[in-house]
Amino acid sequence: MLEHFFLLTCAERTVRVLAAMSGGVDSAVAAARLRDAGHEVTGVHLALSAKPATMREGARGCCSIEDSRDARRCADVLDIPFYVWDMAARFRDDVVEPFVAEYAAGRTPNPCLRCNEKIKFSAVLERARALGFDAVGTGHYARLSADGVLRRAADPDKDQSYVLGVLRPDQLDGALFPLGDSVKSEVRAEAAARGLVVAEKPDSHDICFIPSGDTRGFLAERIDAAPGEMVDPSGAVVGHHRGVHDFTVGQRHGLGIARPAPDGRPRYVLGLEPVSRTVRVGPAEDLDVTTLRATDPVWLAGAPADAVACVVQVRAHGGLAPATVRADGEGVEVVLAEPLRGVAPGQAAVFYRPEPGGDVVLGSATIASTGR
Repeated sequence: MLEHFFLLTCAERTVRVLAAMSGGVDSAVAAARLRDAGHEVTGVHLALSAKPATMREGARGCCSIEDSRDARRCADVLDIPFYVWDMAARFRDDVVEPFVAEYAAGRTPNPCLRCNEKIKFSAVLERARALGFDAVGTGHYARLSADGVLRRAADPDKDQSYVLGVLRPDQLDGALFPLGDSVKSEVRAEAAARGLVVAEKPDSHDICFIPSGDTRGFLAERIDAAPGEMVDPSGAVVGHHRGVHDFTVGQRHGLGIARPAPDGRPRYVLGLEPVSRTVRVGPAEDLDVTTLRATDPVWLAGAPADAVACVVQVRAHGGLAPATVRADGEGVEVVLAEPLRGVAPGQAAVFYRPEPGGDVVLGSATIASTGR
């Protein structure tokens, strides 16, 4: 990351950086470090909701009026220009509506990943470049070298390389991640030392546009009920549901099945079939998969000509396994060296170089199907 800073600051002209400021501690410290590195920094808060809440609900969401004001206060302390960009319509079209459509189709999307791909490093980066900015800086925890190599962050608990793994090389070329070499405690201490009001502000969790945390309720307001059956591995009907969008593969709780399995063990969602309106349920071991088929691949150094060894990650936190990935036309085939449990179509598979350290991102793809 420092190499990337030096490359920019040694340019013959002043480097202009747009710092995306969410109103949280990470983006505030990122903006401060960008300024200290000698860049000409302008802060921008993205208004992603057409009807933002006045106050943030604890650690839920990051799109309230309070967050916008916190971002402005931090920009004032840093003495940098600050603006609010209304991105609500673009966010709705590119993140929220696809999120709903994916659930209706029986898949499990990651909206944070799509926000990075479609908003921060697409819509925002495009506008920034049109206005003469050279890069967009964010508070993501990931490391990015001058030659475009994306790596895991130094803080394994905060690493966000997974949700950045969908970015194309041209998008990464306009990105700066000043926090990649830091751990969270250092970032909070630095914020306090700088007098930033967000030093102890809780991190945002859950989905930013569902501050209540009630994803099922959010979807119920947007997807018509389509009742169907819940069946076990034998084909026996064990329950009924109001729509496959209420579930995700691997889910155990909230299934609404009145009677336990014959052996008394918990049931899990094994698969979703929106056409037949069927939810398949069964024991935990039936969630194990050993192969993945994925589409829409992105390769940071070109598609591999042959099968390559990698470590694949299928969830933002956890879900890692050694694997072999092979580019196949417009998709990829992934063979796992050991089973992964609860892999849902719609999630991203991000591929990492296995050695040394297993922290270099090779590319990504969207999981379309799994096999045992």
